Amino acid sequence: MTDRIGLGVLTRLVHRDLVDEVLADTGRTERRRRLLPARVVAYFVLAMTLFFDDAYEEVMRKLVDGLRFLRSWDEDWQLPTSSALCQARPGWVPNRSASSTRVARPLAGAGTPGAWLGDLRVMAIDGVQLDVPDTADNEDAFGRGVSQGLDAPYPKVKVLGLGECGTHAVIDAHLGGVLVDERELARPLLASVEPGMLVLADRGFYSREFWQEATATGAELLWRVQSALKLHVVTDLADGSYLSVLLTTIERQRLRRHEARGLHAVPRGPMVRVIEYDITNRETHSGSPIRLITTILDPELASATELAAVYHQRWEFESSLAEIETRQRGSYRVLRSHSPEMVRQEIWALLLTHYAIRALMYEATNPDGLDPLRMSFIRTLRIVRRHVTGQAGFSP
Repeated sequence: MTDRIGLGVLTRLVHRDLVDEVLADTGRTERRRRLLPARVVAYFVLAMTLFFDDAYEEVMRKLVDGLRFLRSWDEDWQLPTSSALCQARPGWVPNRSASSTRVARPLAGAGTPGAWLGDLRVMAIDGVQLDVPDTADNEDAFGRGVSQGLDAPYPKVKVLGLGECGTHAVIDAHLGGVLVDERELARPLLASVEPGMLVLADRGFYSREFWQEATATGAELLWRVQSALKLHVVTDLADGSYLSVLLTTIERQRLRRHEARGLHAVPRGPMVRVIEYDITNRETHSGSPIRLITTILDPELASATELAAVYHQRWEFESSLAEIETRQRGSYRVLRSHSPEMVRQEIWALLLTHYAIRALMYEATNPDGLDPLRMSFIRTLRIVRRHVTGQAGFSP
């Protein structure tokens, strides 16, 4: 009867065949039927991220009580103890392959508000840090970092994600230590970047090398860069933007020497378009404008004003990460897992259930052409929780 366990309404996306495929591919299928079959452990791990406040036994009780109430439960099966559930967890490890290649896809259809610039799907790369239990293994694997000049109270995991701005759907992610450079963690995400996307990123991600790697994906880019970055004006454009070339330090020095001698030198390197603007009520001490660079060189395709406006959609992806960090997990909460393997498992489960919730929200608004970001995430999360505890006694 444990085959009947599911995640309520989310089982439509994370269905039993999908779980079985992942278990088979990762070699985690059980050799004999046990008190906790592998598929039950999989759903239990996902349910933990929906009921973050509850103890292990209470989470499992919510998965099975609806079936027990309907008298469709095998009386020989008993609720496992917390110790048994903890020992069973390493038996199933949701990973990047399970989440991003089998489940997570961009959701927005034509006309979804905030999801498009012309025919380009607006995506963003950003990151979040999550506190994990203070154990020696977690500190060795992820690092502790520094907070206000002192060692942080907990080890931290840095999670870099690629998400769809118009739906808050995280379609890919990469995990690493808190001290690992963001560009290094973001590099594997380029495998999920493809032509037809417009990828936004903040200034911390820019380097010429990483920019060229991202450009090679065929997607269009719109990134903020540091105001101190030297950008040589090649051509002024009618909309106030200008064309420039990304130069190395050596190339800039060579260009200055040629100009000092009165020689005309044509800079060589990746061509970009630069948009500079300010926001009147922005609090800044530098006095420098916001500076964006993009691979969209033709102002006829997207004006400087349009690009400046769409860049601020990047904060929608920050809101998506905040939904995971503070609403689904609960604010200022430390993850449950005391070993690096189970920390990774728990984070991937968080990402997977968040995507499933966002997919449900998009499906609810899509028939009427409504904006999925106008729907309450926390109310949808409550609906999902009720469906888990009230699931019927037939196959999900």
